[in-house]
Amino acid sequence: MRIAGCIAILVVITGAALAADIPQSDRRSGTSFMGPDSKAMQDDDTANPGMLWVLDGEALWKRKAGTADKACADCHDDARTSMKGVAARYPAFARALGKPIDLEQRINLCRSNHQQATPFAYESHELLALTAFVAEQSRGMPIATGDDPELAPFIERGHALFMQRQGQLNLGCANCHNDNWDRKLAGSPITQGQPTGYPLYRLEWQSLGSLQRRLRACITGIRAQAYDYGSPELVELELYLMTRARGMTMETPAVRP
Repeated sequence: MRIAGCIAILVVITGAALAADIPQSDRRSGTSFMGPDSKAMQDDDTANPGMLWVLDGEALWKRKAGTADKACADCHDDARTSMKGVAARYPAFARALGKPIDLEQRINLCRSNHQQATPFAYESHELLALTAFVAEQSRGMPIATGDDPELAPFIERGHALFMQRQGQLNLGCANCHNDNWDRKLAGSPITQGQPTGYPLYRLEWQSLGSLQRRLRACITGIRAQAYDYGSPELVELELYLMTRARGMTMETPAVRP
C-alpha cells in the first residue's frame, strides 16, 4: 500500500504531459544511484554473486548437448574473442524470422537449430547463466544496438510502449524513468531505467534475472497485465531501451538493490 501510495503521488507530480527523453549528456547507469556497498559488490568479481552464473555459463558453453552432440564452443570457439561485443548489439534483427530477437532467444535458436536440443526455459538457471557468460564478454564496451535499418519500426513500437500509460495506475515507463529519475519511491531512488547490466543480480530477488523479468515486474507494479516472456512487446521494449542507452557501457553482470 505504501508503494501504491507513492506511485499515486507520482501521477499527481507528472500530470498529463510527459517530458522529453533524457539528453545524452545526462544519461546515468543504475550503478550511479547505488550506495558504496552495492557498488563495491558489483566491481569486485570475487564478491559479485552474478559471477557464479557466469562461471556456470562458461561450463555450459563447453558442454555438448542435443542430438547433434555439439557445444557452443564447437561453432564459436573461444567466447572471449567470438562473443566480444555481441551482447552490446542485441536485440538484433533476425532476417529468417522477420523480427528482432533478444540474446536469450538467439541462444535458444542456436540450441534448437544447431545443437538439436530443447530450448532453455525463460529465467531458468541455464539460460540466465549462458546469457550472462556471453554478455560478460562485452563488459566495458559501449552499447551499439539499433544500427540495422530493419529495426526502425520495431524501435518505434518499443518507444510507443515506453510512453504509453496503462494499468489501474495509468502510468507509463516514461513517467518514472524520464520525468522523475533521482526522486524517491518508497525510500528508494528512481533510476533512469538504463539496461546496461542485464542479466543482473538483484538483491531483492536474491538471484540473477533478465531484463524481461524486470519489465514484467514494473508492469505488474502499475497494475497492468504483464506480457508473456518472449512476447513481441517485451522484445520491442528491450530494443528501444537498448537504443536509448546507446553509447553507455555494458556492465553485465551488474548488481542492483
